[in-house]
Amino acid sequence: MRFSSFVTGFAAVLSTIACVSAADLTTDPAAESAAESTGLEKRALAKVYKSCTKAKQVAITFDDGPYLWGNDLITNLTKYNAKATFFVNGNNWRCIYGDDQISQMRALYKAGHEFGSHTWSHKNLTELDWNKLHSEMWKSEFVELSVTGAYFFAAEEALIRILGVNPALMRPPFGAYNNLVLSAVAARNQSAVLWDFDSEDTLGRNATAIKADYKAVVTKKLNNVLALNHEVVNSTVHDVIPYALETLSKAGYKFVTVSECLGIKPYQYTKAQGKKDTTWKC
Repeated sequence: MRFSSFVTGFAAVLSTIACVSAADLTTDPAAESAAESTGLEKRALAKVYKSCTKAKQVAITFDDGPYLWGNDLITNLTKYNAKATFFVNGNNWRCIYGDDQISQMRALYKAGHEFGSHTWSHKNLTELDWNKLHSEMWKSEFVELSVTGAYFFAAEEALIRILGVNPALMRPPFGAYNNLVLSAVAARNQSAVLWDFDSEDTLGRNATAIKADYKAVVTKKLNNVLALNHEVVNSTVHDVIPYALETLSKAGYKFVTVSECLGIKPYQYTKAQGKKDTTWKC
């Protein structure tokens, strides 16, 4: 279900998870207007990470899934003892509640890979108003807030159902954000993760060019890399990533999750995975 009109009545609950006081907030007029319309208090903007902080580490990330080739990625990543991070959508290239998608996500998670939110349907968040913004961002998660012992459910969401994780990390589609978006991210106690290496695999770059970029990481002796890839591109999964894993591992780089390369926690909490029923649909 979408958040829509429920946000107005829920605003008082959301205000209790403000990160800091109003004096610490930097806003723009749109953010202030949204706060007034929903009754939300001003709050600090979410942290935006654009690069790793630890030497000789590579955080390979995959956007836009779950799709078709999760098991192939497990095979290649396991070969090099590599961990990766998947920023998933709810209903983009495939419905996240498909049996194959659930199976792939759970297999990746069991293998030690990490998951974050990439929103429900990959909309440009900067083009949405406050209510639509929360609907888009929260539909791919499950947000559980406690106020005086009572629990309020922002939505019946996918990541907590499928994996039992409430993500602490999200990636805005297209890397697009403004103060309103960051205020909403902060309201959910999350951080935004971008990148410093863009494969541009969904923009038409061929595998040869992308592999040359990964090779340049070695020749330029880069300290670390936070790499953007897409698991929906066949050549990325079956050509580029195997090459990158072999080339960078030989050069002494370690492949880690985003949370490890940043030194932060990946999830706000974890719990038992859910059992699929008729409400699991896109």
